[in-house]
Formats: sequence, C-alpha cells, structure tokens
Amino acid sequence: MSHSRHAISQASTVVLSIYAGLLYLFLYGPIVMIGFLSFNQSTIIGFPFRGFTFSWYEKVLQTPQFLNSLLNSIGVGLVAASIATILALGLTLAFRRDFPLKGIVFNLVLTPIVMPGIVGGIVLLMFFGYLNVPLSLWTTVTVAHVNWVLPFAFLTLYPRVHGFDRALEEAAMDLGARRVEVFRYVIFPIIRPAIIATFLFSFSLSFDEFIRTLFVTGHERTIPVMFWTMVVDELAPELPAMAVLIILISAVSSLVGAVATTRTGRAAAYRPSS
Repeated sequence: MSHSRHAISQASTVVLSIYAGLLYLFLYGPIVMIGFLSFNQSTIIGFPFRGFTFSWYEKVLQTPQFLNSLLNSIGVGLVAASIATILALGLTLAFRRDFPLKGIVFNLVLTPIVMPGIVGGIVLLMFFGYLNVPLSLWTTVTVAHVNWVLPFAFLTLYPRVHGFDRALEEAAMDLGARRVEVFRYVIFPIIRPAIIATFLFSFSLSFDEFIRTLFVTGHERTIPVMFWTMVVDELAPELPAMAVLIILISAVSSLVGAVATTRTGRAAAYRPSS
C-alpha cells in the first residue's frame, strides 16, 4: 500500500511539473521569443537567427516617431494616473461613510471594468461627438484613460483605506486635531505606499491602453497605437526591439508598484502598542 501511494505521489509530482512547465511556456515563451528576435540581424522578423546585433534598438531610439509616441504615452499616463489616483482616494474615503444609493454608486464606479473595450471606445466616441469635443491627446484620450483606469485605482486603494485602524483617527481628534489635520498627519502617511502603488499601477494601465485610445485619438499617437499602425502597414524588423522596450517600461512601473504594495502591507500590519 505504501509503495502504491509513493508511486501515485511521484506521478502527481511529474504531472504537476509538466503542467507548470507548459503554463510558464505559454505565459513567458512569446516574451522570450520576442526578446530573442529583437537581437536578430535579419531584416525579416522570424527565424532563422542570422546573427546578434543591437542595431534595431539603436534604430528605434533614433526614430522620432517612436520617441514622440513614447513621450505622448508617458505624458498621458502621468496625467491620467494622477487624476485617477486623486479621484479614487476621494471615493474610498467617501465610501467609509453611509450615504444614499451607496451600493449603486459603487457598481457604477466599476462599470468600465466589465464593459468590453470596443464598446467603451464607441460609447466614448459618441459621447465626445455629441458634445462636439475635438479628438486630441490631452482631451479625449486623457478622459478615456481616466475612465478606464479609475475602477482599478479604486479597487487598489479601497481595501487599504478600509483596513485602516479608525482608533488612530479617533485618538487624534480627541487630542484636538481637525479632520484635515487627521488626514494629513495620521491617515496619509500610513496609506502613502498604497497611493504610490495605485499611481504606478494606473500609469501602467494607461501606458498600455490601446482599444479605447484608437477610437478617440486624433493625429497624435500613443505607443500602442503607433505600434499597431506599424504592424498593419509593414512588419518592420525593428518591431521586436520596440516591443521589448515597451514591455520593459510597463514591467518596471509594475515592479515598483508591487514593492510599494508590499510596504503598504507591512504598514497595515503595524499596530501601535497600547
């Protein structure tokens, strides 16, 4: 009996190892392949590998179209992330109290998450068209990005703010602090890592947003839209290098956000001694 159990355990380990290997292969295999092809000396995207070169990265970094689109994406991402984080913070603080139609408002905030991207893009395009708002980077695109990012920023901040120990606020008010002072000197320092994490996560989402941006953008291009147009027009050999740079920017912002989230968890676990 013990021998059969040991055999079953070994078989389960092998099956789980194969499953995990296939999972990681499907998840990260395409990224590894794109990274590998970005150094391929061939003028055609794909195999065989013709030699190792950095020339495609040099070409990408010397392309004005790429640099302009990169600056556009970073600028819109910073603005959208800032607005979404401020709005999400206000919403999370408001939801700590009861008010009429609280449940309905909560669901309305999360509506953009469940709405398909193409539907959201069409709705936004019709909305801006009805208001005669000209399509541009800093009006329609920024609003569309805030609309998309806000629910995620709200969901990131909500558990952190609602897990805050209210006894600290009550103690500060008992000592004579006003609500503004309580927020500035008590609440904000503790939830600051969560705010930073929310901002970076929002920036990453805005930086990568494509579908809604495609519907409401004007003549200016963000990185995803420019990348898509290059793929449609021609499969330029520098596209893998461009993809790697885009992935690196998103990965770095997400990594910094994850570190900030870890700090938030440690701060939330802190309880002052009585």
